[in-house]
Amino acid sequence: MFTQAENLDALSEILETVRLHGDAVVRFAPPPPFEVTIPDGIRLLHIVERGTIRLRVGDRPPILLGPGDLVLLGCGDGHSLEVGTGATARPLRDSDTFRLDTELADPEAPRWVTGTFAVQEAIAAPLLSVLPPAIHIPASPGDRPWLAAILPVLLIEVTNPNPGAAVMISRVLDLLFIHTLRAWFASNDAQPGWLTAAMDPALGPVLAAIHRDPSKPWTVSTLAGEARMSRSAFAERFTRLLGRAPSAYVTERRLDRAAELLRSTTDPVSRIAADVGYTSDAAFSRAFHRRYGDAPQRWRKLTAR
Repeated sequence: MFTQAENLDALSEILETVRLHGDAVVRFAPPPPFEVTIPDGIRLLHIVERGTIRLRVGDRPPILLGPGDLVLLGCGDGHSLEVGTGATARPLRDSDTFRLDTELADPEAPRWVTGTFAVQEAIAAPLLSVLPPAIHIPASPGDRPWLAAILPVLLIEVTNPNPGAAVMISRVLDLLFIHTLRAWFASNDAQPGWLTAAMDPALGPVLAAIHRDPSKPWTVSTLAGEARMSRSAFAERFTRLLGRAPSAYVTERRLDRAAELLRSTTDPVSRIAADVGYTSDAAFSRAFHRRYGDAPQRWRKLTAR
């Protein structure tokens, strides 16, 4: 009998580690012209239901979003949504939300939904930093039937909530996040990083093995065996797709696992150090401080607040 942990692929393992899950959805239809600003630090996605909206992230060229388009801002970059000219910036307000059956004064007013994600930030930040500021998925029913199929389900739960709606919305947002990552990877726009490697057929199983047992004394040779590749070919492919050497990734994963244990258990630091493969408490503390900026015990206190 296989356990859930044994069946998790590398991407699933990473998403489990960062505790990413869909949080909430709000529907917006402010009368134009407008410029809605969203501050830094909110990981979210927007899906346009109606109209055309410009999205600006920093000084990058604006992204034009049409009906059915999705854009994921997985790193939490501040941005704005604009319609019309001479717009005055305004914050998001509950009064900007509308039910599906609401008749707006202006039937042409743009309308979109925004879904937010919650993560364990201290662990997620280094892992999700590989994502671009915005991943734009244009509506294309023929190429992306998942988007056309999932959006109506999301709208039903938002506009006509029934028992269990909060869980349904969370699960739907999770699906949208993962499908968007897959589409980004397939577009060949992915840069070297954990996501690129996690979705690679040869390296994905290797990352999953590391995540399942980071304390194992992994070497380049044993990892190459997991990938069924020669040592040199594996090391080159791993470094090219992940952007770091295999030994460096193993160290990072051990420390990420340690952070997870520090946050979720009351185990002594020395036991956690041993659980993730360190034989020296001092070596573990130094390595943890380099990755997270604090000693393990202090980091535990800070994240517990």
